[in-house]
Amino acid sequence: MSDSDPSLEQILEARRGEARAIVNVDEPQLKLVVFTLDGDWFAFLGDKVREVLPDSPVFYLPGCPGSLEGVINVRGDIDSVVNLRAVMGYAPALTQDNSRILLCLGADMRSGVRVDSVEEVMDIPQSRLLAPPHTIAENRRPMVLGIVEFGGHLVTLLDLERIFTDYRAGLG
Repeated sequence: MSDSDPSLEQILEARRGEARAIVNVDEPQLKLVVFTLDGDWFAFLGDKVREVLPDSPVFYLPGCPGSLEGVINVRGDIDSVVNLRAVMGYAPALTQDNSRILLCLGADMRSGVRVDSVEEVMDIPQSRLLAPPHTIAENRRPMVLGIVEFGGHLVTLLDLERIFTDYRAGLG
């Protein structure tokens, strides 16, 4: 090694001083609206939820199936209200004090969807979404897109398109 060759210390010092370019890889994000039904945590994709409404007066329509609570007036527009508890096979709620109505659009259908409570609206990296486990009940499996962990809870991402398609088919 000659005297003109840089020492290891000089090389390391030169490396520390170099401006390193930070590579920013934008991972696709999913917006989720997280809600509960009977203590279980679920979510819809945020682009399917137009608005979160407080519990509003629902006007009963005679002759409708039990899963259709009735209709609501949203700033002059009349929308149906689907009770997701009934669609998913849960028992009726004892109270609807904290319930919310998600104004949703999917499968060429616009409707309110009653949920017990809305917990969060959040963005997550798409890589955090895990495949649905095999332990999901057979009747629910087709409507599940995946699961994600949030705040110590496993949140089941539901396919609103599939729920609305199946709901409309069951009415016909």
